Amino acid sequence: MQYEHILIRYGELALKKRNRGEFETQLVRNIKKSLKAHPKVQVERVYGRMYLVLNGEPYEQVEAKLKKVFGIHSFSPTRFLQTFDLEAIQHAALEAVLDVDPAPRTFKAVVKRPNKQFPHRSQEMNHLIGGYILRNTDELKVDVHKPDVEVRVEIRVEGVFISCRTIRGMGGLPTGSSGKAMLMLSGGIDSPVAGWMTMKRGVRIEGVHFHSYPFTSERAKQKVIDLARILTQYSGGMKLHVVPFTEIQTQIRQHCPEHYTITIMRRFMMRITERLAQKHGALAIATGESLGQVASQTMESMYTINHVINTPVLRPVVAMDKEEIMTISRQIETYETSILPYEDCCTVFVPKSPVTRPKPEIAEEFERVLDVERLVEEAVAAVESIWIDPVAEEPEHQDFF
Repeated sequence: MQYEHILIRYGELALKKRNRGEFETQLVRNIKKSLKAHPKVQVERVYGRMYLVLNGEPYEQVEAKLKKVFGIHSFSPTRFLQTFDLEAIQHAALEAVLDVDPAPRTFKAVVKRPNKQFPHRSQEMNHLIGGYILRNTDELKVDVHKPDVEVRVEIRVEGVFISCRTIRGMGGLPTGSSGKAMLMLSGGIDSPVAGWMTMKRGVRIEGVHFHSYPFTSERAKQKVIDLARILTQYSGGMKLHVVPFTEIQTQIRQHCPEHYTITIMRRFMMRITERLAQKHGALAIATGESLGQVASQTMESMYTINHVINTPVLRPVVAMDKEEIMTISRQIETYETSILPYEDCCTVFVPKSPVTRPKPEIAEEFERVLDVERLVEEAVAAVESIWIDPVAEEPEHQDFF
């Protein structure tokens, strides 16, 4: 069967009440952005539902894109009838069941009737449709408890929608409905997962990556660009700010005690990311920190590192163990890229015995030998900003300052 409509269900958005319209509008924008390669698709909104009219665009390609749009709870390829003729509805329901692959052995008719002008009530329609399907098939049986397929029929004012498949969506909130955050994006496993989880709560992200050439290679930078591009499949595009970090790391290594180098380095990263957040209108910083996973991620370390900024820090994976994070990274397809053996600046100068319970006052004392403000300002001024699109093969370099 050639499907011309897709029914989209909101899930969590239905609970937003007064703000619901704003969330729906953002979801429409995101759907259109994800389907820009399919310009004929039209988005139509009715209360509590959203429909896509394909206008000949390939269903399979549209389905693959919709699976990665946050805010969609589920969706169904749908047969749409503009007629309310009972026989036409019964026949279309039968066609929908016969189109299911693999062929089901049991089914259940589920009819909703928002259009109260339709003469048959929902329960009556369940019997009329179910009986018609039974009379016109040989192997199918009714199972009202655990059917292989549900024949869903919605009789609305604008027409009748019939579907037999329900595809699970990403859920969450539409990206962009909850503000913007700067994601500290390394080349590891954790930070891309943190970015994905942050986007799932409706937050638009811009990546911040610290690059220490020649200590870290151009391949390490490309790895992060590749990770950002994977994340754009869920956001429709994002900025990546590449911060030159060589001078700062060199100064820290030359003038600060080895066991405090990681703590001081991350304090600089926080300062720089906060400056970028202020420049680009972001209200938070997101990181891939998981409590207790490494020396810089103890409670004391987080406190000391956070001490230099006032911007809120989001840590979506803070209570997850490594296996849980890896499971999500495989699901969102960042894992294989994350494990490529190109070191980032957080791993090239790891001290033998990093401090696990650093104190802010001690870190401040060690930083007094550094020209902190100059180093931060020079790093921010030299940032390379890149716009990354999920479709384009090469990132577009832009000057955002």
